[in-house]
Amino acid sequence: MENEDWILMQRVAQADEAAVRTLYDRFGSLVFRNACQVLGTVAEAEDATQDVFVRVWRTADRFDPSRAKLVTWVLLLSRRMFIDRLRRRMVRPGSVTLDESVHDTGVAPRQDSEVREGSAAIRRRMNELPELQRDVIERVYLHGFTLREVAEQRNMPVGTIKSALSRGLTRLREKFGIEQTG
Repeated sequence: MENEDWILMQRVAQADEAAVRTLYDRFGSLVFRNACQVLGTVAEAEDATQDVFVRVWRTADRFDPSRAKLVTWVLLLSRRMFIDRLRRRMVRPGSVTLDESVHDTGVAPRQDSEVREGSAAIRRRMNELPELQRDVIERVYLHGFTLREVAEQRNMPVGTIKSALSRGLTRLREKFGIEQTG
């Protein structure tokens, strides 16, 4: 399989349309489901999935089957891109953060109060989560740590950290009434 994956990625790197379709058929729904889970909206997940496959196509020649399976490589690349999207979202003017105080937002007073209310709602719902879920979400999405880094910091298996992240995100979506797809 490693050799087949390497050949496929070499064809993708050469812009072979059939190879790109094969790659998308194998991993498109998986990347999309992960995007929905991380980003929360179908529209943003669709955009992110497209961006991931453009990046995979542009970097296909860097795939090394001796270092990782193709599925692992695609998912790591997509995860990095999703985190980058979340970070960009957090630094946009008027974005909602978990920071208790919103000073000098540069937005109109009405918008400023909406930002404060949204921030307070997120804090309340985050505080309702079990400690492990809350901590993992904060470390991954607010501080940018990888799941492996969080596992090392907490001296826990990576699988436990992944499960806590997934359960925490699911609970937050439920609390905010966000419909999950996939």
